[in-house]
Amino acid sequence: MPTVETVQGAVDADELGLVLVHEHVRFRDDAVAAQWPERYDEDAEFDAALEAVAAAKSKGVQTIVDPTAMFGGRDVRFMKRVADQTGVRIVACTGIYSYDHLPHYFENRDVDAMADHFISDIERGVQGTDIRAAFLKCAADAAGVTENVEKIHRAVARASVQTGAPIMAHSMPSVGTGPRQVEIFSEEGVDLARVQIAHCGDTDDLGYIEGLIGSGVYVGLDRYGLEMYLPIDRRNATTAELLRRGHAERLMISQDYCATIDWFPPDAAEAFMTSGAIRNWSMTLVFDEVVPSMREQQVMDDATFQTIFVENPKRWLTA
Repeated sequence: MPTVETVQGAVDADELGLVLVHEHVRFRDDAVAAQWPERYDEDAEFDAALEAVAAAKSKGVQTIVDPTAMFGGRDVRFMKRVADQTGVRIVACTGIYSYDHLPHYFENRDVDAMADHFISDIERGVQGTDIRAAFLKCAADAAGVTENVEKIHRAVARASVQTGAPIMAHSMPSVGTGPRQVEIFSEEGVDLARVQIAHCGDTDDLGYIEGLIGSGVYVGLDRYGLEMYLPIDRRNATTAELLRRGHAERLMISQDYCATIDWFPPDAAEAFMTSGAIRNWSMTLVFDEVVPSMREQQVMDDATFQTIFVENPKRWLTA
């Protein structure tokens, strides 16, 4: 039986159970938090993480895949505290979450040197612990696949080829990053069955999404609640049509929820809700609204639910 690394150690893949494949127990800027730690309330962040994960657990979730990498405040010790207290497994990553910026440290080293850092996280442990990363994370956004973004993608790809670890790539459909990201992974010899292109649900362009599925990757319909990118009715229509077309085995459904995030002042959350930029964003929205909608439309039965929330994450993580 293949195993998957979690922040509490390796587990048999069959023990993962019901999986949310794209959620964050905390998201914050590494440098700001390191330089001005007094600006953060660690206890409040921890309590928010516990509340969000406990809510997911109440819906049957047994494992959360947390793609928080460098520049997102990755902290595997924090993740382990959450996992220990809630009893929900958390799967951690390695990689760099950047839309273009790289520290001079990585700018002045080559792709293989960067990949070596990722390989160390996978094979030896993260942040001075024996907690091992289970997958790799990279990102492309509004700036597109810049030179620095390509460098990160190629380093992630080489680490995947060497270790067998799967890849999750943040993408931005509105600027069409997905095909180029897949092209880079293919050029580097990555098994595309181990690749997940996240945030494809930010578009209802079925041709774009099916083009990615046709390449052999998984696609993430994983930003439910973030109405600023696409409202839920259009997300649901896209998900339902992809299911009707027989793509269940290539879909990942999640929310990209951040139990806490420091991108905006605390009072911004209320303004976002009032304006409709976010709506019912949580770690339970897909179970509260999306799954019932799919069942009502008769495109998701128990077997399809099992495929999307149990079998697909397990296959992606282990193959």
